Amino acid sequence: MRRYGPAVLLLLVGVAVLRISLFSDLYLRYVQPGLRPYLIASGALLGLLGLVRGALTARAARPGASGAGGHGHPAEGEPGHGHSHAGGPRVAWLLALPAVALLCFPPPALGSYSAAREEARRTEAYVGTFPALPAGDPVELSLTEFASRAAYDSGYSLRGRTVQLTGFVTRDDDTWYVTRLRVTCCAADATAVKAEVRGERAPETDTWVTVTGTWHPEGELGSTSAWPPALDATTVHTIAEPSDPYEER
Repeated sequence: MRRYGPAVLLLLVGVAVLRISLFSDLYLRYVQPGLRPYLIASGALLGLLGLVRGALTARAARPGASGAGGHGHPAEGEPGHGHSHAGGPRVAWLLALPAVALLCFPPPALGSYSAAREEARRTEAYVGTFPALPAGDPVELSLTEFASRAAYDSGYSLRGRTVQLTGFVTRDDDTWYVTRLRVTCCAADATAVKAEVRGERAPETDTWVTVTGTWHPEGELGSTSAWPPALDATTVHTIAEPSDPYEER
């Protein structure tokens, strides 16, 4: 069985990648939607390599196979000679654990822990006017757009408007936030954007919610005192985690 180790590892990784990219939307927890074709191609290639490696190993193990000295055993000095190390060291099977974990127990999307670790590296931006918001209330905004308008819009386009924000719950002592993580490429470069929610009781941490309310102006535009923006909530509804939990930068 040990001689089939490399083939099994390749096949496991390939199937795991295909499981999250071809047969489900789980890949969205880790990378941007545009990378799906590359994941599918990589998973298919790894699976194919695993099958080819397994077939070649089985062929080489058959009696009379070429290069086996006519008795199915490698000649002295050839790779694979000796039974004690055929197929590589047993510790190599530990490499299968990440693939099995991804196949059977895919990790969840980043949540409040990652958001809490994200150091707020906010640089002052030029304050200016933003395009007008669509007519009708409530207007659905991403956390990124809401935060940008709240902190830098000299036209105060949020004033008097009812907005709707979707994200997961994070806490800081008695204060709670609706939070979203933004990614450029994958989960490894995620950064947090959030809005303080006032006037409504906080659900459990990491619960996904849709919050409706009005902007609560605070601080001078473009300054750190305007961050994070605040929302006077009128309703908070618990929702299921979306298939794509991140916002694009």
